[in-house]
Amino acid sequence: MAPAPNSGSSIQSSEAWPGLKERQESWRARLNIDESQHIRLVELNHVIYQHVDVEREIEFLGDFGFEIVKRADKTIWFGGYGPHPYSYVFKEGESPKFLGGTFTVESYSDLERAAKRQNATPIQKLEDAPGGGFLVTIYDPAGFPINLLWGQMSERLAEQKPNIDFNYEKEKHRLGAYQRFKRGPAAVYRVGHFGICYNNLDEAFDFYVRTFNMVPSDIVFVQPGEKKQEDVSAFFHLDRGELFTDHHTFFIGRSPKQRVHHCSFEVHDFDTQLLGHQWLERKNYKPVWGVGRHLLGSQIFDYWWDTSGFMVEHYADGDLVNKETPVGRIIATDENMQVWGPDRPVEFLA
Repeated sequence: MAPAPNSGSSIQSSEAWPGLKERQESWRARLNIDESQHIRLVELNHVIYQHVDVEREIEFLGDFGFEIVKRADKTIWFGGYGPHPYSYVFKEGESPKFLGGTFTVESYSDLERAAKRQNATPIQKLEDAPGGGFLVTIYDPAGFPINLLWGQMSERLAEQKPNIDFNYEKEKHRLGAYQRFKRGPAAVYRVGHFGICYNNLDEAFDFYVRTFNMVPSDIVFVQPGEKKQEDVSAFFHLDRGELFTDHHTFFIGRSPKQRVHHCSFEVHDFDTQLLGHQWLERKNYKPVWGVGRHLLGSQIFDYWWDTSGFMVEHYADGDLVNKETPVGRIIATDENMQVWGPDRPVEFLA
C-alpha cells in the first residue's frame, strides 16, 4: 500500500495537537500569579551584543540583512526596514558578550517600578541612541540583563514589501505575471525573539512569569520511564489581552551551560529567507540549522553562527496568540521540534 501523502493546513491553536492544554486563567490561579505586580511589556525592541572583531562582525551583520543607522565611539546601531529606529546594538569590547534583550514597556511608571527592584539600575536617559528614551536594566536570578525601554521616538514608517501571488492547482492568482527576484541578503524587518539557557529552569520560569506579563504559549517536558515530568523549555508570549502577539518573544531552556541561545529576526517571506540563506552560504559563513519549519510557533527557521560565535536566526510566518490561547504542554521529541527541514544538529542544543 502506498504511504499517505503529506498535507498541511492552518488550524486553530486548540486543535493543533492532542497534548495537554490549560486555560490561561486556570494557569494563573494555579500558580497564584499577581498581575498587579507585573512590569508591563509591550514588545521586544532590540538586542545588545558585545563583539571584539569589529570589521568582521559589521560585514556579517550587513550580509545578514541589517543596515547601519548610527555609529558613535564604540557603539553601532543597526536597523531593518521595520518601524523601530534600530533592532540590534553592537558594542565594541574586550570579549564577546550578550548584553540583553530590550523590551518596550507601557509607561514611565513601569520603569519606576523596575528601578525599585533589587539588582536593578537607576533610570537613565539615552542620549546617543536613535529615538532616545529612558532605560532601566534588571538582572535575572542568573545575572542576565533584561533591559526596559520607554519614551523612544521614531519617525520611521515601516516599509511594505510586496506580497507574492501564488498559483495553486485550482486557484490561479498570478495571471500573466512572472515571478522574478533579486539576489542579496534577507532584509531584516524587526527582532522577534531571543532565548536564554539556565541550569535552574524553575527559578528562571518563576522569575519571569511573576515579574513581567509573560505567559507560556508552550511548555516542553521530558518524562524518562516512570519518572515525574521535568520541564526542559518554555516559550513565552507577551500578554496583551485581546491583542495578538508572537507565539514567543522570549524562551528559556534547561542546560548545564548557562548562555544566550539565539536571537531571531523576522524577514518578509519564504523566498526572502531562502535567498538570504543562499547569500550567507556563498559568503562562506557557518550555518547551524535550516532551512526548516518548527512545530512550536510554526515559523520557518534558518540559524547561523555570527563571527563571534553567537547564534542568530532568520524567521518567517510565525504563529500569533492572545489571551484565549491555551497554555500547551508537549513532550520533547525530535519530531516535535520541526515539521520539515534538515535533521537537528547536536550543537543546536549543546
